[in-house]
Amino acid sequence: MKLASRNFVIGFLILMLLAAAYSIFLESFQSQPERSLSELVQKINQGEVKEIKVRGEELDVALNDNSTFMVKKEAESSLSETLSNYNVSKEALDKVAVSIVSPSGFMFWLSAILPFLLPFLLIVLFFWLAARQVQRSNVQAFTFGQSKARVVQPDSKKERITFKDVAGVKEAKEELQEIVEFLKNPKKFLDIGARIPKGVLLMGAPGTGKTLLARAVSGEAGVPFFHISGSEFVEMFVGVGASRVRDLFKMAKRAAPAIIFIDEIDAVGRHRGAGLGGGHDEREQTLNQILVEMDGFEPHESVIVMAGTNRPDVLDPALLRPGRFDRRVILDNPDINDREAILKLHAVKKPLEKEVNLRVIAERTPGFSGADLANLMNEAAIMAARENRKTVTQMDLIRSIEKVLMGPERKSHILSKKEKEISAYHEAGHALVSAILPNSDPVHKITIVSRGRAAGYTLKLPSEDRHLYSKNNFLDELASALGGYASEKLVFSELTTGSSNDMSKATLIARDMVTKYGMSEKVGPIALGDGNELVFLGKELGTEKSYSDATAELVDSEVTQLMKNAFKRASDILRKYRRVLDSLALRLIENETIEREEFESILGTFGLSQTLTPPAFE
Repeated sequence: MKLASRNFVIGFLILMLLAAAYSIFLESFQSQPERSLSELVQKINQGEVKEIKVRGEELDVALNDNSTFMVKKEAESSLSETLSNYNVSKEALDKVAVSIVSPSGFMFWLSAILPFLLPFLLIVLFFWLAARQVQRSNVQAFTFGQSKARVVQPDSKKERITFKDVAGVKEAKEELQEIVEFLKNPKKFLDIGARIPKGVLLMGAPGTGKTLLARAVSGEAGVPFFHISGSEFVEMFVGVGASRVRDLFKMAKRAAPAIIFIDEIDAVGRHRGAGLGGGHDEREQTLNQILVEMDGFEPHESVIVMAGTNRPDVLDPALLRPGRFDRRVILDNPDINDREAILKLHAVKKPLEKEVNLRVIAERTPGFSGADLANLMNEAAIMAARENRKTVTQMDLIRSIEKVLMGPERKSHILSKKEKEISAYHEAGHALVSAILPNSDPVHKITIVSRGRAAGYTLKLPSEDRHLYSKNNFLDELASALGGYASEKLVFSELTTGSSNDMSKATLIARDMVTKYGMSEKVGPIALGDGNELVFLGKELGTEKSYSDATAELVDSEVTQLMKNAFKRASDILRKYRRVLDSLALRLIENETIEREEFESILGTFGLSQTLTPPAFE
């Protein structure tokens, strides 16, 4: 429908252009002013006419002063008859140069044929556009089942990347080096009877570089790279997905050695039988075809299938068995050294000030993925360009960390005087409790400037990368999360909605302590809530409860007790150090932001200091 309307608009525009051209063409013959025949006779008798050119029924008259005009004569009579009828003397007419001009052949035939030819041309144009549309529809119908994979050729300098373009993930690159060697020299492995894995599953959180690493493997091996998303297989017509799978593998076999990369394979590789579609479901048909194609590979075909997902738990077991995706590579978020390497990689084309220290930025970005770090560097460059600077400073990078974490500043979100006071005490409560507790992360910044959806925030960052958390870590984190809630109740004797997000996160931590980590003495070392998930209905609605109502009541009781104890600890700390709380809140009301150095200086005036975070286990 869109194509037909577009063709109609194009045809209409062409018609208007032709009409305009035709009108201009006609006007070119009528550019001279037109006068009456009696006026011509008068000027001939007065001797003012120098020349008359006869063009059929039109007379082009040139006067002695070189001015011209046009006159139309009688159709049936000659010029001499017309002028004699108007009593023009023969002597006056002899002084005028009279010539007859015949129109050129091209212009004559064009002016004669164009009025009849123009409608015919428009009709031909209309049928040509219609035939084009039908032909395109037929081509689409025949190619509907063909693969839509994007191909990166090994000789493409613009799109080819190698392992040196991927920072971090050392273990993953070492694991994939065998794939590169097999694609370069398969005979080395086949001669000794070794069978290279047919499928490699890249598992990791979003942004950890699964697609980038897969492209790097093809770049290192110098083989074609076929990239397609799992969602591109599935269409509303049954059988299209399976057809595209067959076509994709056929293309890869012709280009062998090659790599097929299926991004977000969980879109078609989910556990079969979990939904309501049954065996005829289009997604399951596509998955079945992928399984068949991977089983049909022979060792000499040199085609490696790679796939990426951040949900390996929902994949069908048939995909993960030996002979298919039998090699799994896990990509974690980068540690501090890898983060620094990633930042350096993305800073190559960005002019940095000499004082920029990327190590400091790496220390302040624990938990950031590779995509987050790339976005951080880009946001810093945008900030510098917005302020008409040619280089990126350390402050640009620090500000971009907050923008990536919390969102942009909302300078138009102005708090009232009372709201500003409540927000200041709320954030000061978080910061003070975090500073006093020994297992809480150090406070780097406190602000009541709105950013993203938060009216204010306390930025806490761990001093080192942490992989294991103890019960004391979680208990201190709960008390820190409820520090704002406790501060509002202590100072104002009332509560606001500003603590809703804090309570949600704290409750989730407390419930995980009881149901996942076995950190409740009453419940004991039991993992609860890991029942079978009905994938079609989603996690929350489709989880089968694997414990009794009495256990659920005990879990709720333990979660409530953890929250109450955390609130009591936070309240006790704030009562004990009320003067420090007031000082922090007043400074926030005045300046709106307190950086780490200033925060530690305020604590120092009261004989306090931020407790350094101890190891996860003492």
